[in-house]
Formats: sequence, structure tokens, C-alpha cells
Amino acid sequence: MTAPRLVLLLLVAVLCCSVLSPVLADDVLTVYSGRNESLIGPILAQFTEDTGIETEILYGGTSAVANQILTEGENSPADVFIAQDGGALGALAAADMLHKLPDATIARVANAAFVSPNGVWTGLSGRARVFVYSPELLAEHGLELPDSIFDLTGEEWNGLVGWAPTNASFVANVTAMRVLLGEEETAGWLADMIANGVQAYPKNTPIVQATIDGEVVGGLVNHYYLFRFLAEDPDITATLHFFPGGDLGSLINIAGAAILNSTDQPYDALALVDYLLSDTAQEYFAQTTYEYPLVATVDPSVDLPALADIETPEIDLSDLADLQGTLTMIEESGALD
Repeated sequence: MTAPRLVLLLLVAVLCCSVLSPVLADDVLTVYSGRNESLIGPILAQFTEDTGIETEILYGGTSAVANQILTEGENSPADVFIAQDGGALGALAAADMLHKLPDATIARVANAAFVSPNGVWTGLSGRARVFVYSPELLAEHGLELPDSIFDLTGEEWNGLVGWAPTNASFVANVTAMRVLLGEEETAGWLADMIANGVQAYPKNTPIVQATIDGEVVGGLVNHYYLFRFLAEDPDITATLHFFPGGDLGSLINIAGAAILNSTDQPYDALALVDYLLSDTAQEYFAQTTYEYPLVATVDPSVDLPALADIETPEIDLSDLADLQGTLTMIEESGALD
């Protein structure tokens, strides 16, 4: 082989490596996040520190961010989408905007219910819908723990329950009700809760505080909010109730991630998704946000039932895509008045 040809082959090899290697990429990885910066920001900063891959992050509500990607289409600058719920990921999957993930990435998640059926998104952490309640007030009012979210419309619960009708997780929960039970029954539940004097709060944290303060016996929240209070005051007596029997009140939703088809940095994008499924990131979710880690090698850091032991409704989280339809139903119900 002549010297000039050897030099040419070496040059081609170097150029190929520069295309395939995320370490050599010069571009900043663009991340659109529907998760609040306080929840996901620290682990994204750790990703950059550990890998050297720089990120530029756009934060917003999950539905708004997903709609922005849909509007931008193939011209979206986003490489990775991090969502607060499976429905937003399902909406992008339905629009054929997501890149298929490698089997090895999907396999990191222990439960197939928390990944896309066709492998285009993966859950990162899990959160259970629960009824947070005060055992003292429950006894004082002579109440028994409800078997179903529908029991809360009973007269005995009049004025004693809190909800957050504009909260994204609540909206996803009602969307699941629409998918499994239909429009009429879901609208009926909303109307019955309002007629029963349900107390409205702007988000989950005030519901937990109201339960602690005795304003309500309990409320519908994500499981991890109580543990934030317990971290500050371990003597708090409020506790969690998981609705049994696959009730809709025990829906488990996920925060998840996907790679956009339009990305020009697929290797760096995959490096981020894989990092968020690493033990390092999963321990962060368990210990800092008190969520359920989704890989088998990491356990929750607080006293929670195992994910496999929670009786949850059977639903494909991708089907929770029509969040706007649910928001319209909630508004029309009068829940926001």
C-alpha cells in the first residue's frame, strides 16, 4: 500500500470516529423538559459533569412542551424530551416523532408497563397516586379507609377531601378514568365530587399541609409529597393509603424520556437516556425526589410498598395522550370555579 493511500485511509477512519463518538461531538445537546427544574436539573448537571456532554435545557409544563415539539415537527431543535407523564410521550409516539431505543436501554426497566410497547420511550421514575390521610381525623369522623376513589363521593366524606384539579398528575389520573370507564362515568365522578364539597388546592403540597393541619381528612396526591414533609418533621402522623383491587385511585404514572427522530446527535442523546437509567440517576430519584426507581438494582429510599405489590389499573400509559380533552372536561365540570 502506498504512503498517500495509507494516509487517506487513516483520515477517513478519523472522520468516521468523529461522527460516531459522542465524546468528540461539539454540539450542545438540547433537552426539552416537562419536569420541573428543581426535580430534574441537578441530575442533568451531574450528567454533564460525569460525561462532559453539555446540555441546553428548555423547561415548561409537559403538555406545553410536547405541543411545542409537535408544532416544530421535523425542525424541532430538541434532541431529548423528558416528560412528567406517559401521555405526553404517547402523543409524540402517535405522531411518529420518536426514535426507537435499543433493547439494552429498554431492558434496564424492570417492569414492561413502564416502557413504550414499541420501544420509543422509557420510564425514568415512578409515582403512585394515593390517598394521604390523617389517622386521627379518620377515627374522629368514624370513617373507614375507602376501597375506591369513587367511595369519596359518599355523604360521609362531604367536605373532608382535597384535590388539585389543575395538577398534571391529577389530570393524567382523570385521563386514565376516561380511557378505562368512558366520558360519561368520568364526568359523573367529577360532578359528584364537586357536589360532595371536595376542597380544591392549587397543587399537591397544600393538600398534604391541609391534611396535617386538619382542614381535610385526606386528599388525592402523588405518594412522594408526604415524604418531603417527613424529611422536615418525622413526627408527622399523616400516612398513605393505596386503593386496593386495581382501583383508578392507585394509578402509577412515570416520568420518562425519549429521543426525537429529528436529532442530529443520536449518540449523545442515547448517552443521556442511558445515564438517567443508571444506578447513579436512579438513586438520585429514590433519595432526592422520593420517587420509585424503575431499575431492579435500586430500591426506594423510603418506606413504600414494592411496585409489584401495588394493585394498579391495567392501562397502557401511552393511551393517556388526550390531556387537553381532560382539561376541558375538568373546566366544564366547574371544578375550577
